[in-house]
Amino acid sequence: MTEPDEKLPDEALDAEMATADDLLVAKDAEITELKDRLLRAVAETENVRRRLEREKHDASQYAVTGFARDLLAVADNLRRALDAAAGDASPLWSGVEMTERELLKAFEKHGIAKIEAVGERLDPNRHQAMLEVDAGEGEPGTIVAELQSGYVIKDRLLRPAMVSVRK
Repeated sequence: MTEPDEKLPDEALDAEMATADDLLVAKDAEITELKDRLLRAVAETENVRRRLEREKHDASQYAVTGFARDLLAVADNLRRALDAAAGDASPLWSGVEMTERELLKAFEKHGIAKIEAVGERLDPNRHQAMLEVDAGEGEPGTIVAELQSGYVIKDRLLRPAMVSVRK
């Protein structure tokens, strides 16, 4: 055993220094790995936060989608009633017309809009072709009649417009 005041031989000192250097290199590698893991964890947390924010935004924007789809049938029936009684000036017809206007105003308030179809080019993302017709002059693929109105909510399709298209 060496005395505390005694100097270590050069070989022992070199071995002790090499061990300390190896330990330092190992600790540096461990620190680097831990930093990498920390950065990855922070990035993953940020990605989850962004995804949840986007889902929250979508949920608030499109929460009424199911309810809106159910009300589309009501709008269709009001339109059918008005078309069937076209030209009737009775108070009943006026009442049905006012009800349809109020319903469409409520749709607009919540970002629900009717898809314009007649005269437009067929867009398979917004229209569903039900019939092909020979309808005089015009460009093929143009919508000539709307069989059922289509609707969007904000930028999402609620229901495609069912249309007839020029051959």
